[in-house]
Amino acid sequence: MNVTFTKMTGAGNDFVVIDDRRRRIRNGPKAAKLLCDRKWGIGADGLLLLQKSRRAAYKMMYYNADGSYGGMCGNGGRCIAFYAFSGKIASRIHRFEALDHIYCATVSRTEVILTMKDPRNALLSLEIVLESNRLPVSFIDTGSPHVVVPIESLKGAASVDDVDVLRLGRMIRHHEHFAPSGTNVNFIERSGPNSIRVRTFERGVEDETLACGTGSIASAIMAARQWNIIPPVTVIPKSRMPLWVDFSEIDGSIRNVRLAGPAKVVYTGLVEL
Repeated sequence: MNVTFTKMTGAGNDFVVIDDRRRRIRNGPKAAKLLCDRKWGIGADGLLLLQKSRRAAYKMMYYNADGSYGGMCGNGGRCIAFYAFSGKIASRIHRFEALDHIYCATVSRTEVILTMKDPRNALLSLEIVLESNRLPVSFIDTGSPHVVVPIESLKGAASVDDVDVLRLGRMIRHHEHFAPSGTNVNFIERSGPNSIRVRTFERGVEDETLACGTGSIASAIMAARQWNIIPPVTVIPKSRMPLWVDFSEIDGSIRNVRLAGPAKVVYTGLVEL
């Protein structure tokens, strides 16, 4: 069958988006592996399927490039919200369902603001053994599990540019401490009074990505706690396209998390499945 798709990018995090309200995509994992392949398919970090929902304007189903179910994706959520508004599927301010949670999106001409789920399982001081060395890291679940590593924890790294993201990211992603599902990995440095730089190794993509929404949130929260940064935090990912993370800390818990940044249609097309 022929399927209409839209290629989108959220600060460099790219996706294939399909209106699947008629449920034509019978096998999401298989479709994701085919469509997201950068040599044999369209090429993307993940596949976003917009489906019907009884609880909100629509439901977002997100699959990583390797076909695994991705749960929530911050930049993916912003892209599908822009897609839904542009296609008159939803209003400028609307709610959508993803992974049994309702998210609120506000769409403007230049950016999308997404109200996120409250993070959980925050561990500011965690030590894992890596190559016979103890590595201090942080962990938090922001809709997806994320490890955050400040460059001060890495020997010989003066900035995130010096980090071997593929090698270290892969090792931490598969570390026994985070088994069996694994984790995403973010390497961070402070770049200003209220800004940080981030490089992210994404589980499911199994590579470094140009940006990661839930990773930016995780990095911003842990940076704020470690370096006393007052939100909102400007996050500069590898793409150099800024994202903004705002949140409140109430009785030691993180609440009212919002992720803001650009969402853009790259092109639309027809693909045979």
